[in-house]
Amino acid sequence: MSAPERIPPRSVTADPNPAELLARGELTVRGRIREASNAALFCTVALDGREASCVYKPVAGERPLWDFPDGTLAGREVAAYEVSEATGWGLVPPTVLRDGPYGEGMCQLWIDVHPEAELLALVDGEEPEPGWKAIGFAEVGEDRTALLVHADDERLRRLAVLDAVINNADRKGGHLLPTAEGRLYGIDHGVTFNVENKLRTLLWGWAGEPLTPEAVDVLKGLRDGLEGGLGRRLAALITAAEIDATRARVDALLTSGLHPEPSGEWPAIPWPPV
Repeated sequence: MSAPERIPPRSVTADPNPAELLARGELTVRGRIREASNAALFCTVALDGREASCVYKPVAGERPLWDFPDGTLAGREVAAYEVSEATGWGLVPPTVLRDGPYGEGMCQLWIDVHPEAELLALVDGEEPEPGWKAIGFAEVGEDRTALLVHADDERLRRLAVLDAVINNADRKGGHLLPTAEGRLYGIDHGVTFNVENKLRTLLWGWAGEPLTPEAVDVLKGLRDGLEGGLGRRLAALITAAEIDATRARVDALLTSGLHPEPSGEWPAIPWPPV
């Protein structure tokens, strides 16, 4: 099945209850997203005259990962959405686990990206300019390096906190979706929630800096939620050991009061970074 020649624009705010639409609507496959490393299908979903575009990733199309032997990519994608919703930040597009044309899989609302939004850049020099945070140096040609930077953006900072909680092992630049309405979403959360520290991200600009008061309040809410409703919802998606590890990461963040720093035990930046 080929990728669609033109993907129709859809807004995340177009439907008053997108999660219900995704879960109950009729799913129709329109094409394959070829850039994805696992099976990812572009679809439309329709219910009672409502329609939206979405991504459907069937479990049957997942390739096994030796370092993520438990659960499924789809289950972890939905778990990341549940945690995002519990923060109140809405950083992950509406995502559900449902049956589809190729069996059970993750179904996530399609997000239109604002092409002019600049969140990452390569710059000359050893220090970022005001409004930017340094990630590290990258080789951009023979005998030439450039400084990779990300925007000093509160939306990215929130996403950095979420990634620390869910232990995201693959926060690439292509997984950042800014919209024309000013929202920012993160996608592709299949390699998250591991019990071992696997945090790999481009969002290291705040490493070692104090968490914002807002983030501390959000983490306290997550700690309570993991002992209640959020924990029960995650229990259907990830293992008990992974939930315990998530609690431990939240506690560690609250104890330190700081954004995490690279551990040195695992590559800190995903490759390729975009």
